[in-house]
This record gives sequence, C-alpha cells and structure tokens, in this order.
Amino acid sequence: MADKTITCKDCNSTFIFNESEQAFYKEKGFENEPQRCPDCRAARKQQRGNRGGGNRSFGGGNRW
Repeated sequence: MADKTITCKDCNSTFIFNESEQAFYKEKGFENEPQRCPDCRAARKQQRGNRGGGNRSFGGGNRW
C-alpha cells in the first residue's frame, strides 16, 4: 500500500492519505477514502458539534 495524494473537495488543496491511515480505514471497514483534508474535516466536525445535535431525546422520560 503506497501513500496517496488526494484533492480536498472543499478547499481543493492536496493532502496525503498515508499507509497507516489507509490501514486504519480498512480495519474499521470504511469503503471510501477521505474526501476532505484534515483541516476541512476538523472544521466540518466542529460545525456539526455546534448545531446541538447528537443529544436528542425520544420518548416520554419517566413514567411514574
């Protein structure tokens, strides 16, 4: 497995998808290579975190 140079779909900069990252993706069962550079991935992750998502409560809570 060789390092791959990928172009970020957000900022169009190139980044290296190295062998250890490729092995990690394969180990986790990810089928697609990353489409964003590490900076854009971090920015996108932070944006998702600021929307208040992830802590949704479904149901009626206590029923006593």
